Amino acid sequence: MSIEIATYLMIFAIFAIFALLVLGLPLAFVTGLDAAGFTLGWFGPVAVPLVASRLFGFITEYSLVAVPMFVFMAGLLDRSGLARDLFNAMRFFAGRLPGGVAVQTIVVAFFLAAISGIIGGEIVLLGVLALPQMLRLGYDKRIAIGVVCAGGSLGTMVPPSIVLIIYGLIASVSIADLFKAAIVPAALLMGSYMLYVVVMCMRYPHMGGAHLEKDSSLPRLPLGEAFKGMFFPIAIAGLVLGSIYAGIASVTEAAAMGAMGVLLAVLVRGEFSIKLLQESLTQTLETCGMIVWIGIGAACLVGVYNLMGGNRFVSSAITGLEVAPFVIVLVMMLIFLLLGMFLDWIGIAMLCLPIFVPIVVELGYDPVWFGILFAVSMQVSYISPPFGPAAFYLKSVAPPDITLTDIFRSMVPFIVIQIAVLGLLLYFPAISTWLL
Repeated sequence: MSIEIATYLMIFAIFAIFALLVLGLPLAFVTGLDAAGFTLGWFGPVAVPLVASRLFGFITEYSLVAVPMFVFMAGLLDRSGLARDLFNAMRFFAGRLPGGVAVQTIVVAFFLAAISGIIGGEIVLLGVLALPQMLRLGYDKRIAIGVVCAGGSLGTMVPPSIVLIIYGLIASVSIADLFKAAIVPAALLMGSYMLYVVVMCMRYPHMGGAHLEKDSSLPRLPLGEAFKGMFFPIAIAGLVLGSIYAGIASVTEAAAMGAMGVLLAVLVRGEFSIKLLQESLTQTLETCGMIVWIGIGAACLVGVYNLMGGNRFVSSAITGLEVAPFVIVLVMMLIFLLLGMFLDWIGIAMLCLPIFVPIVVELGYDPVWFGILFAVSMQVSYISPPFGPAAFYLKSVAPPDITLTDIFRSMVPFIVIQIAVLGLLLYFPAISTWLL
């Protein structure tokens, strides 16, 4: 069998993955089953140990230790009062800005992302803290829902983003460089969301609850209390990111310091309990177990395809096209966005990046820049129908009268903003790389 026919079979196998996922089979087992089939069909049983050996490098990668640390931090934040106090503190600074509570929610989401880098927990947290307040204050539900989902999805971009950590592991790129490169694009996304909210609430005051917010009974903290509520989140974010950017600690070491910092903050605030610790550790095990199993399945599938010579075939086929290199990168982004409508970002990363990143490097592009593009496209996928995870996270805590249709409709303007920012980063790579 030629590699061309094998590639067509691999594409068919990917479509079969979609069908099996619809039946409820886990992605890790589906990709692992496909990998086993190609290994036995192409090489025979003798190649099984060779394919399996590829897993050792992935599982024993030192930087991967940072992932459970950041997940643990997110678990503690979810269950402690740190995020709640940060949200209340930001109300002091929102003032009477049009759509002030919505703007405040986006800023809080940015801070939470800078502490933990976990997306699902952020959206649930904001759905519990911010969404009821905005709805009670008369905000249009499209603004309120969109802000919670889009703000919560900033975790794909804001360091210490786990999306960037996984990309760095797969692409063999400095994670610290990825974090530096992500700062400006993440701030650009946050600023774009805030600008949209302010403009809409200025043009249509009723969308920002202008008729009710003046009479709000939500207490506004004194300046001292506001700074007190912001102290621990800012200190923890500064500890994690400052130690990385200053070259004091690696990403893994900074993650350990951040986890200890959040744990100490919970202890100092008198919120620690065995139940809180147990639930946070359980969430960490569940999340990291999912990441590792998906990684194992995808690594096997990509590994056997590479052993078949598929990476060389795809690379020569793409680079041999008589089109501009920029068009090739654009097609890759479209593939990311299409797959993001159906697959989890971890699966997309494990399946596509081992093939795409070498091509990007061969075309002469910076893999750090490509990593930022990947992170933005995964942020789009997080809120895109029909399977955008953000919608289901929010639905689990939203009022009963808010439907999934309402949630997906509310996210349309924010998807447009994300795609616009992705276009800017494509055309102006310096936005991502100038801090390097």
